[in-house]
Amino acid sequence: MTLTADLCDEHGDEARVLDGGFVSYGGNTSFAGPVTTLSAFEDNSLVREALAEEGGGRVLVVDAGGSTRCAMVGGNLGLLAADNGWAGIIVDGCVRDAAELRGTTVGIRARGTSPRRSVKRGTGQRDVPITVAGMDLVPGMWLWADEDGIVVADRNLEA
Repeated sequence: MTLTADLCDEHGDEARVLDGGFVSYGGNTSFAGPVTTLSAFEDNSLVREALAEEGGGRVLVVDAGGSTRCAMVGGNLGLLAADNGWAGIIVDGCVRDAAELRGTTVGIRARGTSPRRSVKRGTGQRDVPITVAGMDLVPGMWLWADEDGIVVADRNLEA
């Protein structure tokens, strides 16, 4: 995987930096892959549904509205993502079971932690345009994350 700093140097404005103070919680601090999007506020039903599918090296980006009232991903979902081949998860919101998440092989970034679990109403939308940290994201974009930050682009800049 190409480092995010190198992507920015080599591709200029095509490599856009996702700001927002995301913290690394997963066992893998560097990951990359095509983006799958999900919009769900304080309900992680669709997160579980997505991570139960074969990930194929994709990155699930969850627009949780930046909520800090509950966690959208916990230890069980981190293990599910690892078992199903997901490269990473970005949550515009919180995670929980931080110690368990560090033990997974998945890259996980979130704004923080919350011990409270989400509700399970089955609400939200999958594979739709979302906005995270002021950046518009659509399914099929590419995302790279490492110790320097998170970079997104409309195409695979390593191809």
